[in-house]
Parts: sequence; C-alpha cells; structure tokens
Amino acid sequence: MAEVVEETVEGKEPTVDIESGGGDGDRTVEEVAEGKLRRHDSLLAQASKVSSNGGHKKDLGWTAVLQLAFQSIGIVYGDIGTSPLYVYASTFTDGIKHEDDILGVLSLIFYTITLITLVKYVFIVLRATDNGDGGTFALYSLICRYAKVSLMPSQQAEDGEVSNYRLEPPNNRLERRATKVKSELERRGFVKYLLLFVTMLGTSMVIGDGVLTPCISVLSAVGGIKEATTVMTEDKIVWISIAILILLFFVQRFGTNKVGYTFAPIILIWFLFIAVIGIINIAKYDPKVLKAINPAYIVNYFARNKKQAWVSLGGVILCITGSEALFADVGHFTVRSVQISMCSVAFPSLILAYAGQASYLRHNMNDVGDTFYKSIPGGLYWPMFVVAVLAAIIASQAMISGTFSIIQQSLSLGCFPRVKIVHTSAKFAGQVYIPEVNYLLMLACVGVTASFKTTQKIGNAYGIAVVFVMTLTSSLLVLIMIMIWKWHVVYVVTYSLIIGSIELVYLSSVLYKFDEGGYLPLAFAALLVATMVVWNYSYRKKYAYEYDHMVAPSRLTELVEGRGFARVPGMAFFYSELAHGVPPIFEHYIESVPAVHSVLVFVSVKSLPISKVSPEERFLFRRVGARGTSVFRCVARYGYNDVRRRRGTEEDEEEGFEGVLVGKLKEFIREEGGGDSGEREVEKVEREGRAAVVHLVGESEVAAGRDSSVLKRVVIDYAYGFLRRNVRQENEVFGIPYRRLLKVGMTCEV
Repeated sequence: MAEVVEETVEGKEPTVDIESGGGDGDRTVEEVAEGKLRRHDSLLAQASKVSSNGGHKKDLGWTAVLQLAFQSIGIVYGDIGTSPLYVYASTFTDGIKHEDDILGVLSLIFYTITLITLVKYVFIVLRATDNGDGGTFALYSLICRYAKVSLMPSQQAEDGEVSNYRLEPPNNRLERRATKVKSELERRGFVKYLLLFVTMLGTSMVIGDGVLTPCISVLSAVGGIKEATTVMTEDKIVWISIAILILLFFVQRFGTNKVGYTFAPIILIWFLFIAVIGIINIAKYDPKVLKAINPAYIVNYFARNKKQAWVSLGGVILCITGSEALFADVGHFTVRSVQISMCSVAFPSLILAYAGQASYLRHNMNDVGDTFYKSIPGGLYWPMFVVAVLAAIIASQAMISGTFSIIQQSLSLGCFPRVKIVHTSAKFAGQVYIPEVNYLLMLACVGVTASFKTTQKIGNAYGIAVVFVMTLTSSLLVLIMIMIWKWHVVYVVTYSLIIGSIELVYLSSVLYKFDEGGYLPLAFAALLVATMVVWNYSYRKKYAYEYDHMVAPSRLTELVEGRGFARVPGMAFFYSELAHGVPPIFEHYIESVPAVHSVLVFVSVKSLPISKVSPEERFLFRRVGARGTSVFRCVARYGYNDVRRRRGTEEDEEEGFEGVLVGKLKEFIREEGGGDSGEREVEKVEREGRAAVVHLVGESEVAAGRDSSVLKRVVIDYAYGFLRRNVRQENEVFGIPYRRLLKVGMTCEV
C-alpha cells in the first residue's frame, strides 16, 4: 500500500461550468443540504430510468411471520419481561403504608403497560417504521424525507427517485395543515438543528439504556439466591453478575438469528412461569385484587400519599422498561411478528405476574423488598431461580440489539464515527452486530455494576433513561402524525393529552431522584451527544470545503489531457465522500503523481436515510469530460441496512462491489453511446480491467483555520482528530483489498 505525501490546500475559488458536467453549478453546500437544486443533470435522468419498486420490503408469509414472532420473544421482551423482578421493590422503597396502596400501584402498572407499551408502541409507534426499521433515527429520517430539514450535505435530487425514499401520496383533505407545518420547519434554521439534536439525544438515551438494562436485570435475578442461603454476600453477587455480563456480551457475535432461537424458548418458559405463578397467587391469596382495573384506586392512592405517591412513580415506570427497544428492534423482525408476540404472550403474562405479586403482598406487606422471590411457591423456587437468572441474562439482549440498530441508522446520517457493521443473517435484513460498540457496552456495564453494586441507584438511573427517550419519541411522532400520516387534529390532540401527559408526569418524578443515581444516564447521553455533534459538525465542514474546492471541468480536462501527464494501462477507482463533483484531492494526487489509469471512475459512496436501496437503483453514472478520456463519475447509494462488505474470501469482497460497479458502468456506456462506439469503449473497460485495477482512497484530514476560535480548534483539531484516528478507515469499512489500495492524503483547513 502506497501513500502520497500530505500537503495543505487552501484558498482556491471554485469555477464550475454547469453545462460541461464537472460539478453542480454555483450552489453552496448549504443550498445542496436544503435541497435547492438548480437543475437536473444526467444523474437525475438516469435515476428516473432505474427507479423501481424493487426496494420495498416484500410481505412475508404467515410461516415466516410466526417464525419471526417466536424469535422476537427471545430478543425483544427480555427487558420488559424481567421487570417483575424489581418493580414493587423499587416502588415501595419505604414500605407499604396502606393495604389499598397495593391496588393503586397495580392499577398504575396495568394502565401504564396498556397505554404506553401496548397502545402507544405496539399499535401506533410501530406504524412509523422506516421501511420496517425502527428507532429514533427512523422517525427522524421519515421527517427529513417529507420536509427539507436534513443537514446532510451530500443530498441530491436523484435521491428522491429511489423507490424506498418516497412516501405515500398526501391526503388532500388534510394537506393544508401538513403543508403549513412543513413550511414552518423548513423556514426556521434553528428547528433543523433542534430536530437533529433531539434525535441524537434520544439515540444516546437508548444506548445508555443498553448499559443499565444488563446491570439491573442480572443483579436482581442473581440477588434472589439470598432467599436460599446466607453464605452469598453482596460482593459475591456483584462478581457473579459481572461474570455473567461478560459472557453475555461475548455471545453477541453469533448474531440475532442464532441468539434469538437460543433465547426464545427460555423467555417463553419465563413468561409461562410468571403467568402460572401469578394465577396461583391470585387464587390463593386475594382474587379480589383484579378489581384494580378500576382507575379509581389510582386516584385514592394519590389522595392518601400525595408527594410520596408522585415520587413512587419512578419505580412504577420500570414496568415498561424495554418498550423503546421493542421499537428499535423491530428491524430485526417485522411489525406484524412483534404485535403477535406482544399481544399473545408478553402482555397477558406480565399482567398476571403483577396481579399475582399484588395478591401476595395484600397478606405479606413486609415482604415488599423481595416480592418476586418471596411470592414463589416453595416447590418452584429453584426452577424459577434458574429461569430468572437465564431470563435476566437475555433481558440485556433487547437493548444491545436495539443499540446496534440505532447506531447503524445514525451512521447513514453522518452522526456517528465509522464502525464495522456485521450483518449476521443473510435471510433477515436488519440483524447486525457491531464489535466496537459491543465491547464498549460491556466495559460500561461492568463499571456500573462494580460501582453501584445494588439495584436501587441503578433503578433511579434506569427510570430517567426510560422516560426521557419515550418523551422524545412522542415529540417526533406528533410531527409525523401531522405532516406524513395527516391525522385529524382530534386524534393528534387526544394522543398528546393522554400519552404525552402520562409521560411528562413520569418524567417529573424520575428527575426528582437525579442526585441518587439519576445523573448516570444523563452523563452517558452528554458524552454520546458530544461525540455525535463533533463528528457531524466536522463532517459537514469537511464536505463544505471539498464542495467549494472541487475540480472544475476545464481544469480536469487540462490535467488529464495536458502534456507531461501519462495514462497508464488499467482501471482506477478514486473514492471520496463528495457526491457532487470531482474532489480537490484528485488535483493534489495528479500534481504529486502525474499519471492515472486509462479508465478512471470517481466513486462517491453515500448513505441515504432509508433502510435499503435496491440493487437496480444502487449506482448512478455520468461521463466527465470528453468521450475519449474514459473518465466517469459514479454515486453508489446504500441504505443503513444494506450489506456493503461480504464476509468470506477476498475474491468474494471484490465481486461484491467492484464487479457489480464495472457491470453497471458497461451498461451505462452502452445506453449512452450506443452502436459501435459504445461497444468499443466497453471492450476498453474490459481490457483495462484485466490489465490492472487500483483503488485510490482520498483521506482528507481536517484542521481548523488560522483565524478559528478556540472552541472550533478544540472541536476539530483535538476532538474530531482523536475520533478519526481511532475509528475504522473507509477501506476497512468497505472491504477494499489492501494489495490494490493506494491512499491519497490531504489536509483541509476549514
């Protein structure tokens, strides 16, 4: 692998001829980001030709849906399924003061699960998937595709021609209100940054949730052994929990498909056990506990306990932990499969479990600190303990898988440093594993477990993470209801008043315990948001520089056809992030090495804010310069669920991208040239491809300009520099063979 010596390039003014095909006119990068495209070039014409419906997710048969529903039990519901381990203990931290308080809390649990998890997430939020994929970024991408609020600088008019990018036709009856809201969003620049920040914050909270879920679930389950022996000390429980967590993160590499089939039977048994034990306890202790379905018990609970009842909501909210993972993980399965598994297995089992524990507590109020294990009938204790520990291990899987999914989505919007995405299933799209993130989560979980040691402080932190992300999801969802779904105002207001009010009340309660561990998820979120902001800001600055200094067509012709410049046999692919022209780093390369291969293709690999781009719509080409020069520009478009790198041999990797690109290039030449001239150039491409193929990767470093502020220097020179040095390079992410790789370095002052 060779590398050209770096130098600093600055101050060149762009001179771009619109009609000659080298660039995109005199638009600024800000105009590109806002979608203000002044013309439609040949890329757009080609996009119209190749667009199809092939990118839409096909409906699966009932056999596949039920198969995914079974898998989802092992992945999606481990978190919410194990919440009966600690909810009552977290709610009644000071003991039970009145017998009917149990009914009040049970009523709160019932309506919280029903309204938030079932109504909001299962039947409303899951409708807002991005071609089947969920999570905070999925909501944001839907909004960006309907309104011009995205800050991504690589946007092109051609993107709108991708079949998955398009949204359903508007409902004319409610179009006026939707258009007004859309116009307001597009008109206010501050709103664009606010939407991106809210999305980053929500994503960071889910990732923080992925740290806290394993800690509290495993500690709660393992701690149950104290009921059987007094030998087990708190320190021993902590170290056993840490060992279990490490083992759990190591098995993530096997993928959602294998893990799901392994874990699903265990979680299914768990749900069966807690449902049966719940029925036994209801029949044995107090069948009248079912009257808690009457919400009047909630009113009475608050009337008796006042402020303490409000504070206790921080424990009640833990009954719906994992609801956001249900949405984030839907991309691993399907909406229908998650709805089936929730309604038929998870929901009824949870309600019976909580009712059974409440029935037991009506006669054993002093046992509230260990309600779950105390309420287990004697003969079932050890089987239940084993299943509880296994279920607690699995509970982490929901948030870990959800974390992988949302990080994969954030990459497509330029909001996260480059990491390796491993697609673990060839059968089901969206099932991914991210090695770097997996090990960072493992270290964070071990650190939190070793530091906090008990579930009480972790529970306080957990509540803030859960409610914060739910509130942010509701905020984005209201915009989707108005602009995209075009719901009647009555439905939007009803949702906001009922669901929104409940979530705000819960949020106010969990924030009350900020200094008792509640600061932890906010600290995680602050670190992650800072990382995302630094990466996104620097990425946009770097793109703006390259856009402003891209090589003009006249200059490109001068470089390629000028004296003292050699065309050597072979084919070269020159990679850069610039999707709108020829990058300035190419001129730097030519000045350093005055030779290039006979066939030259400038390749821009870009991500669209959608889940998949069909193979027919992947590549867009246009010719750059005169026909005889054989210089082309190619935009390769991917969704955040598309596989960019094949696992296996080096030959497989080459065929996976290079072979397809060359094939599409030959199709473009035939369509554009036609006749003998087109065939002669196709033969040239084939001949030069056999001679040699070289991949040139532009590695543009970014440095703050001489007159930059101290803050800008810190962000770009230190923070972004640190991230860039410690993430995967473009060739690693894309799988370019090292033996045919040439890196070209340049430093850009922004």
